[in-house]
Amino acid sequence: MNGVGRPVAALERVEAILGNPATYVLAGVIPEFDPSRGGRRRDYPSFMWIVYEALLSVYGSARQVEAELSHPLVWALARRCVRRQFPNEPECWLPGRPMRRHHYIYGRNRYLTDPMILAELAARHRELAALQALEIGLVDPAGPGSWTHPDLSRMLHADGKVITPLYRARPGDRRVDPVTGEIRAKRSDPDAGLHFEGTGETAWGNKYVIVAARNDDVHGRIILDIEYVPAPGGEAAAAMTCFERLAPLLPGAQGVIYDTALRGVHHQRLLREFGWLPINRVTAKQANPSTARRADRRVDKSVHLEDKTITRPDGTSVSVKLFARGGTLGIVELDDRGNPIFEPLRRVRTHRNQDKNSQFRWYNDYQLPDRYGPGTITVRLHTNADDAKRKLNRTENLRPIPQDDPDFAALYARRNDAESINRYLDDTLWLGRAHSVGHHRQHVNLLGFALMTNSLARHRHHHRRRRPADLAA
Repeated sequence: MNGVGRPVAALERVEAILGNPATYVLAGVIPEFDPSRGGRRRDYPSFMWIVYEALLSVYGSARQVEAELSHPLVWALARRCVRRQFPNEPECWLPGRPMRRHHYIYGRNRYLTDPMILAELAARHRELAALQALEIGLVDPAGPGSWTHPDLSRMLHADGKVITPLYRARPGDRRVDPVTGEIRAKRSDPDAGLHFEGTGETAWGNKYVIVAARNDDVHGRIILDIEYVPAPGGEAAAAMTCFERLAPLLPGAQGVIYDTALRGVHHQRLLREFGWLPINRVTAKQANPSTARRADRRVDKSVHLEDKTITRPDGTSVSVKLFARGGTLGIVELDDRGNPIFEPLRRVRTHRNQDKNSQFRWYNDYQLPDRYGPGTITVRLHTNADDAKRKLNRTENLRPIPQDDPDFAALYARRNDAESINRYLDDTLWLGRAHSVGHHRQHVNLLGFALMTNSLARHRHHHRRRRPADLAA
């Protein structure tokens, strides 16, 4: 099963991986065999290391990949797919003998996990994933949606994922040999650490940020980027690194859907530097957990943003105090007892401008209450120097699309897909544990997982486009 819908045949995944041009472009990063340096010639083309890596997410382990490739039907399918890709290049065709696990282990340890090659693999994957996202109709600059009403096909979603280590022991754990009495170190993952999840619970392992986009199809997901989180608490910084790398590649992106790991300083960068809308909730205090209703446990803070002078239809002017509560803009007035009453304002329009420094300025237009006449007010969304002098973190407290906005529910629902990716990844791991030890090897494993996922999305997209033509014929 894949974690998001109907099951997909393993052979279809194999065909999708071998039919994806990105598989062979990624292999171009691996240095070619140099006869002048001596050594034994490679038994298989270098792209088979990439294919084998992606097949880990199909069959669950390197040993199972070897077992499946050894079946005549599977290996014959692989040979046909490769020959279809290189009809006039016999040197790229696969031999009759199936690839073994030790061939893959050598390529992974010798080339794929080399830091320079791994960095180039990740960079090339981002470029190819961005192109294939556009190929299946995602993040299209000419696509649907506006800044006021963004479209899900042009939104990115991301989340952190802690991968459970291959070994249960932690660095430093020891055991006593029952025969010799010798004290030995237990096998463990030296890069694993204790990370915090969104629920506040802790998880031991290596953490990565995964950024994706998807359409309405159950298999229409493209994984755009993956970044390692080197230390606990570094998820937001890793996510911003991904967004910074993706922004030039995705001119059609409209925003990012994330959890509360992103705070005001990150929203400021998304708005000002990247020109993207951040879609997430505002953090709030929690009341007494014994409260009967769950909704009553959230205590939203209220922050004074600014005062606006409004001219009424009769020509008189009035000053209103604008507050932000739970990300929503509203007017605060005193009742007859002197108690403040918060009245939320309805968002009418979201728009942005670009200044001479190539940074973006964001504004929302809000509908005024009827007692102020038929009109709107415009409020700045990004933080400026005046806010900094007041020590006002505007982007932390005011959301472009707040939680009570009609557009928020449809957009933020895509957060479920970020969680689905995490579950989907767990389903591809043998017994839910990492394929390998160390964050470099696991990063390579995740790139293989991304290649498998993207290949399936591309394969299904082209299959749907061919089917009407086939039926017409």
